[in-house]
Formats: sequence, C-alpha cells, structure tokens
Amino acid sequence: MITNYDACRIVEEHRGDAVVVTAMNAGNWKFGWPAVTHREELDLPVTGAMGKASSVGLGLALAHPERKVIVLDGDGSLLMNLGTLVTIANKRPENLYHFVFENGVYAVTGGQPTPGSDSVSFQNMAKDSGYVAAYEIEDTEDLATSVGRILDEKGPVLICLKVQPEIENTPVQFRQRPKRNVYTAMEELPKALGH
Repeated sequence: MITNYDACRIVEEHRGDAVVVTAMNAGNWKFGWPAVTHREELDLPVTGAMGKASSVGLGLALAHPERKVIVLDGDGSLLMNLGTLVTIANKRPENLYHFVFENGVYAVTGGQPTPGSDSVSFQNMAKDSGYVAAYEIEDTEDLATSVGRILDEKGPVLICLKVQPEIENTPVQFRQRPKRNVYTAMEELPKALGH
C-alpha cells in the first residue's frame, strides 16, 4: 500500500503547472498535499465540501482546457457524489486527472469503514461511466513509474490509489489547519490562472 504522503509527493513531482483540487485527507497539512506542494498558488483545497472536489475539478477543467486539472479525492468523498463520474465522462475533459485515495475508511472523522470498502471498484465504475482510462495502483514504485505517462494521456482519467488509512482522531476544534484554505485559494487562484 501507498502512504498518503508518498502519493501526494509523487503526484507533485509530475504536476507541472496543473491546478490541483484537494479533498479531505489529501489536504491534511501533516501528510497530505500542503506538506509537499511547491505551487501553492495553483492549489484549491475543497475542505468542508465532502464529495464535491471532482465537481469543482470538472468546472475548472472545462473553464481552462489549456491547463491540466488534478483532483485528489477520497473514496468516502467520491461515494457521496458518484453521479460525478457519469457527468465527467459525459463532458470528456481531456485535461482532467481524477486520483482517488482509497483507504476504506472515513479517515478524518475517526476511521469508520466506508460502505462497500471490500467490494467497490472505482476503476470499474469509472470505465463503466465512460472515462477514457482508469487505473488501480497499489504500490509506491508502480505509482512513481507510471504517473508521468498517465498524466500525458488524454482524459478524463481516473487513478485509484490504494493508500494506508491514516486516521484523524483529534477533535475538530483542536486540529491544526493549513495556512491556505478554500477562501484564500478562491481569491488567489484567478490571478495565478491569468484572470
């Protein structure tokens, strides 16, 4: 299995000038995207809107077809908005790369198991919905050697990453927050995109 940190680190090494939309554990300041990013001005953390990162990513991909958009989604988040798979496939944005961090739990709320964690295949759901390609990666080395090639493909592409659960048990009011949040990102991202 891949650690959350390694998954983010490897994607960051290949992101180029892509906009990165993060949700839930992928946005954790200790071991998620904020710990590895070097292009913060192009990051859009979608915290507090569980299930909506892929929809936000789709909107950005359609509005900016000249720029890659990478969504770092969670399995629990995606399960709350499965219709987004069909919508994304129907719109067919060639610049959208949808990473799903599958850990089988709701990690930010205490580790409750996600429904169907032993039977759901996000790879198959994406293919059946009409994504151009879908992958499932369980190994850090596999991710490191394949992510560059995958990001060169035309999308939409879904990449399901089997990641180790990292449970957050600290009560919400005591959790350290990243300095960048959705409000600052919404103010700064248009400038970074040339608007």
